[in-house]
Amino acid sequence: MSPRAALASVWHVTATSAITTAHAQLAAAIEHLGYDEGLHAHLRMPRREIHVAVPLRTDSGELRLFRGYRVQHNVSRGPGKGGLRFAPNVDIDEVRALAMWMTWKCAVADIPYGGAKGGVAIDPTLYSKAELERVTRRYTTEIMPLIGPETDIMAPDMGTDEQTMAWIMDTYSTARGHTIPAVVTGKPIAVGGSLGRAVATSAGVVHVTRSALEAVGEKLGGKTVAVQGYGKVGAHAADLYAANGARVVAVSDVFGAVHNEDGLDMGRLAAHVAATGSVTGFDDADPLTNDALLALDVDVLVPAATENVLTEQTAPTVRARLVVEGANGPTTPEADAILARNGVSVVPDILANAGGVIVSYFEWVQATQVYWWTEKEIDERLEQRMVTAYDLVADLARRDGITLREAAGVIAVQRVAEAHEIRGLYP
Repeated sequence: MSPRAALASVWHVTATSAITTAHAQLAAAIEHLGYDEGLHAHLRMPRREIHVAVPLRTDSGELRLFRGYRVQHNVSRGPGKGGLRFAPNVDIDEVRALAMWMTWKCAVADIPYGGAKGGVAIDPTLYSKAELERVTRRYTTEIMPLIGPETDIMAPDMGTDEQTMAWIMDTYSTARGHTIPAVVTGKPIAVGGSLGRAVATSAGVVHVTRSALEAVGEKLGGKTVAVQGYGKVGAHAADLYAANGARVVAVSDVFGAVHNEDGLDMGRLAAHVAATGSVTGFDDADPLTNDALLALDVDVLVPAATENVLTEQTAPTVRARLVVEGANGPTTPEADAILARNGVSVVPDILANAGGVIVSYFEWVQATQVYWWTEKEIDERLEQRMVTAYDLVADLARRDGITLREAAGVIAVQRVAEAHEIRGLYP
């Protein structure tokens, strides 16, 4: 059986949960590399995880209780690294999947971290800033034995931001008796954050898009782009695409989508979102459904919202030639197979959105050295790492006749497995 066929056979699974997708992707890499079941089981199982109760006394005096989680999937290459998510549907399997993806993301970007992730099952839109501060500080206190600048470093994710990171840093530092900026990344600049961190994930998405187009002799300028998910990643990515000469023709959020074939005015759109809270109702564009956005005839489609957007139902409608995953896990295994059959190239999440963790690494290095880099230095180093990682993945994909996702997985799993084997097992 050819390597491509062997990998494809592993990818045919029926479920589309994040953990099932993550396990299928790992199995595909294990199959390609020829590793035994013992090593497979070791790489599949989280190293450690903690479940915590997070009580909150609301502003009105009520007592509410939330579930919190922190998972360290693998720390063979360095401390755990991964975001903290506040979302009502967070559960342990989602956090396990996200932690596993962080392991591979750090490895494919070749930065000295393992993978971790955290979550609290709370809808942050329903609570005041003071209530969210109390939730954050209590969660931090509960998981404190697991985190630290040399053990597990948190960062913002869905539903959290730089203020959340400042609260975590302060809670941890107060408990330790001195300020420890390196315990989190994605902090405000005033308390040790890094220049360029806020747009790093988006910038990385644009860098690999340019690399993917240049690999087939094309340029980003003049290309049409649709961005699904006008949030922290999608909004900045849309701005950067437009600034680099691409024509952003559609964007969406949870409320709907808007479309203008001549290209959206990104400045006016940002002002509209700031005033109304949504892209919908933008008067310089036509309304569109989220599913219709995925089916637009564009050069580049960027799913930048959440998991399981491109599925067995939506993937057949995709007409873009290139999909660049700004979100984690937006494409199910079934959808991957469909897109591959239809000739759609997919730059996978563990490569495409690695810009955030790369600049988080830069922030961590700066905090530990107490020496700050210029924005130009950060931009140049981010681009160099993203382009190098893309070229390595693309070369393996061409050589072995596999997809970019499969190649990224193979490189990442091989690097983690090598670190595991060299370190050995402690008796």
